[in-house]
Amino acid sequence: MKTAWPLIKKIFLVIFSIHICWFLYFVFTNFSDADAVKEFRGMLLVVMAIVLVITVVYFFALRKIAVIKKAVQLAWKIIFTGYIFFFIYFLITTIFNPPITLTQLSSLLHGYGLSRDYVSYDDLGSNIKLAVIASEDQRFPDHDGFDLKAIKLAMKYNKKHPEKIRGGSTISQQTAKNIFLFQGGGFIRKGPEVFFTFTIETVWTKRMILERYLNIAEMGPGIFGVQAAAKKYFNKNAKDLTRAEAAQIAACLPNPKMYTVKPLSRYVAGRYDDIMRQMNNLDGDPDVQAIIR
Repeated sequence: MKTAWPLIKKIFLVIFSIHICWFLYFVFTNFSDADAVKEFRGMLLVVMAIVLVITVVYFFALRKIAVIKKAVQLAWKIIFTGYIFFFIYFLITTIFNPPITLTQLSSLLHGYGLSRDYVSYDDLGSNIKLAVIASEDQRFPDHDGFDLKAIKLAMKYNKKHPEKIRGGSTISQQTAKNIFLFQGGGFIRKGPEVFFTFTIETVWTKRMILERYLNIAEMGPGIFGVQAAAKKYFNKNAKDLTRAEAAQIAACLPNPKMYTVKPLSRYVAGRYDDIMRQMNNLDGDPDVQAIIR
């Protein structure tokens, strides 16, 4: 193992370098004219500039100072080891649903419990797939992980209604957040979320992203995944949900602890009819049908 480790590190260093360069190319080519992500792009440029300055100063002036050299080496080991763990976990979740997520663990620690039942894509049923796309991300088949138009509209809305913040996250972003990150956190979370979203959109199919999301998303206090939600709320399997039942579950997703399905909260009662109308509008879309069937 000791003789293999240097080779493994070299392989991961190549993967890491390609991954980061590819991500930066994606950001600065796809987000170049997007006002909606101007803040993120600017912050990324600042971070890159800081890293570059620190690298130059360290290489030419500080690397001979033992304490600083050790601190830089330790920081690099932490970053690089973290990337290796992420990459291995990413490969695992490419094959299997996540063993447990930080959101699920938090639910346990806060006393909500953990009810889940991972099922295959076919056993999820087409109604809940269509309902979630209609409710959360109607351009899901067409975007590359980021719906810049939705982000721009959300930012415009939030300026006018600061007391009612609306998100512009895609299903891909929510999947990346739920699998690899945590709830809340502002830019500390949003920065890595963009990186992880880019990663899953590059490797996974839309069907796989939707499958992971429908199996891990919280759909009630301590209830994760549509199969557990269908059993809890309607005493049936996910694939047997009616359109109305699927729309009710989809309606709770923005805040499943507040917007409850049973008992039916005012928000869900007022929202799920609109979701059903959007489902009817999307029903004839061949790109949507290619994903949900």
